[in-house]
Amino acid sequence: MIERALKTGGVPIASMLKRGEVKILVVEDDKFLREILVGKLEKEGYTVFEASNWNVAQKHIQGDRPHVILLDIVLPGIDGFEVLSTLKRNRETSAIPIIIISNLGSREDVDRALRLGAKSFMIKAHHTPQEIVDAVKKTLEEYYLRR
Repeated sequence: MIERALKTGGVPIASMLKRGEVKILVVEDDKFLREILVGKLEKEGYTVFEASNWNVAQKHIQGDRPHVILLDIVLPGIDGFEVLSTLKRNRETSAIPIIIISNLGSREDVDRALRLGAKSFMIKAHHTPQEIVDAVKKTLEEYYLRR
């Protein structure tokens, strides 16, 4: 398998993981779920940033440059679809894989998120926190190692 150094400053993502340099941003307004996800991701060796709203998330995106974003759709003051659309239209952030985690789950919501550029859509009620962590691992592998 050829390691790809895309968006990692020329350093293979597997090497970064060994040093705890793979960065994940969790954008989730539910404090309980956010803390569970952050804890599980940190146990996997990731550097994790958290945001309960778009203002905090923007600061992390600009300053910390995450490799994957977990994004809730229902956020205070802004719709997650708008956040997704904004990130995918911006040249600086368009390549970041985004996994939607939401309680919304209609076919229209899923289709809209995927059409806007989400990597995947996970309905919170249908997935455990560990399954969400596993989706992050899979996304990192597919996006950074297999291309």
